[in-house]
Amino acid sequence: MNQSTAAHDESFMRRALELARQGWGQTAPNPMVGAVVVRDGAIVGEGYHARFGESHAEVVALRSAGERAKGATLYVNLEPCRHHGKTPPCTEAILEAAVERVVIAVLDPTALAGGGAQLLRNSLLDVDVGLLEREARELNAPFFHAARSDLPWTTLKLALSLESGISSERGTTSRVTGDESQREVHELRAGSDAIAVGVGTILADDSRLTVRGVRPPRVPPTRVVFDRSLRTPLRARVVATAREIPTIVVTSVEGGAADRADAFRDAGVHIVVAADLRDGFRRLRAAGIRALLVEGGATIASAVLADGLVHRLIIFQAPVALGPSALHAFDGAPPRVLHALETAPVLDRRQLGSDVMTTYALAEL
Repeated sequence: MNQSTAAHDESFMRRALELARQGWGQTAPNPMVGAVVVRDGAIVGEGYHARFGESHAEVVALRSAGERAKGATLYVNLEPCRHHGKTPPCTEAILEAAVERVVIAVLDPTALAGGGAQLLRNSLLDVDVGLLEREARELNAPFFHAARSDLPWTTLKLALSLESGISSERGTTSRVTGDESQREVHELRAGSDAIAVGVGTILADDSRLTVRGVRPPRVPPTRVVFDRSLRTPLRARVVATAREIPTIVVTSVEGGAADRADAFRDAGVHIVVAADLRDGFRRLRAAGIRALLVEGGATIASAVLADGLVHRLIIFQAPVALGPSALHAFDGAPPRVLHALETAPVLDRRQLGSDVMTTYALAEL
């Protein structure tokens, strides 16, 4: 393959990834997929998986291309499926369209849907796999992680001041970031199966833990409160709205507080009794939560970092100071955790108004 062809391939695959992201918050538990049909160096059709249960990206793109798909190249960020699910196999559509070449970023890790690349090769199509694989895996990280782990793919989000504070003092909350960062946080929520906080956050600001100001996700994220002693007030907003939005309280003391646990259940809250934090995460995954966004505060942040439960750390740092009494985000974190944070690879860094958003990789995908 010459350099010109490789450069064009990468450009078209980046477009497929860009299209795939348009399904953010709408496709789970399916992955986000985009597809581009190219003939004679020009895009003649494109599409993406817009919503769970609807047509897959390859079908949309090929339908867009029509007769121009014959002899063309199809670029797709995930291996085309070969099984009958809510829609027919994408491999059938590809063969019927008579494309000549298929470029795939990454293979499907599931036994049910995987194998499409080999099926296409067996049908004498030219199939290339692995272009922008890292980017493709990162886009659908919870999907790939779920294929091999009994824990959720976990992102820890922290909003910090200049001195790495998250509030002016313990027991309070402080908004330190601007509107652009706040919007990005709600985008993160929209792409998650669940949003988790420690009970301290509920006690401090009675958080709603909902998605606001962005396109609503197909399914509202479950709210999760880690509360070992069941201190969450029964009047808290997450409890009062538990019949409208699924809400889980992860605790360890149900046996000693049976009446209080029953009161939560009566309000519609699902009580999960766990032996420890890792067991709680495992139980969340068993309940169908694959993508978990942990939003703090300091106690739960330090705990999930210390237990090695975080895969991605996203820090929004604002040019504000909270003063000498500020509660630092990593208070209580052991030295080995702090060292790991100092050496973690940076995956992305962006300016959002006056704030800086940085994404760190704390685990390999």
